Amino acid sequence: MQQRKLGTSGLEVSAIGLGCMGLSYAYGPAMEKTAAIGLIRRAFDLGVTFFDSAEAYGPYVNEELLGEAVAPFRDKIVIATKFGFKNGDVAQGLDSSPANIRAMTDAALKRLGTDHIDLLYQHRVDPQVPMEEVAGTVKELIAQGKVKHFGMSEAGEQALRRAHAVQPVAALQSEYSLWWREPEQTVLPVLEELGIGFVPFSPLGKGFLTGAIDDKTVFDKNDFRNVVPRFAEDNRKANAALVELLGSLAEGHGVTRAQIALAWLLAQRPWISPIPGTTKLNRLEENIGAANISLSASDLAAIESALAAIQVVGDRYPPHLQQRVNR
Repeated sequence: MQQRKLGTSGLEVSAIGLGCMGLSYAYGPAMEKTAAIGLIRRAFDLGVTFFDSAEAYGPYVNEELLGEAVAPFRDKIVIATKFGFKNGDVAQGLDSSPANIRAMTDAALKRLGTDHIDLLYQHRVDPQVPMEEVAGTVKELIAQGKVKHFGMSEAGEQALRRAHAVQPVAALQSEYSLWWREPEQTVLPVLEELGIGFVPFSPLGKGFLTGAIDDKTVFDKNDFRNVVPRFAEDNRKANAALVELLGSLAEGHGVTRAQIALAWLLAQRPWISPIPGTTKLNRLEENIGAANISLSASDLAAIESALAAIQVVGDRYPPHLQQRVNR
């Protein structure tokens, strides 16, 4: 698979990575461990060298799973993980205190079975801790060899600038897709200016852009999408127009909706590497296949024109979580 550099950091990753969250967290029951390890290893066989986890996915179990899965080829891949919640538990609130960052990093190294973390993200900006302290703490960890690169997630312009002035930020991870394009106005110009790479999560709209979800879909009781306004039944019905558009575009290219959505992201900037997640091997292979699809300028213009006529409805987070983004 084609490799991409995340901004000017020198960090090189596969054009498409693997978001591991859904293997053990957020979308219903955790995947059976042996099958999850097999899926991660299959991704590596298919050229994926960029694997994304977090202490909060479980908590902790996702890092343990990833560490075991990649042990045979650890030196050939990039591991990304995240700090920023009390005891790794989203429900307990934010904690980016220097003491917690240091403790989390040491614990994550053990869970991942490695001596360094390639890319360590602040999971969400913590308004109680100055960004200079957060970035300074990560800078110390980099000097100690425990961390190679610093990243941020769902951070706004000012937080990025303040952090970057202390310790260069290699990558921003935030939601970006054909149905969530806010980053084009809010952060992409800043990333370009500062030389920061972009790692879109939920590049397939948490599954919606694949066409596998409609207004009749019933999610598992533990599925995060049950509380996401954009996935309310009426909103799913209203947003079906986008899925229909993707279907017609995909048919014209002889590919799938997911592949068009990922190829569109890859075409936006050469320093973008999306991290779709899945629990299904056939979906994994489908997603990775998008790296081989090149959309022409006329294709991109046609997509832009068609999208202009479609209004996506519904917030992407419930109010209590929306407060934690773009700080």
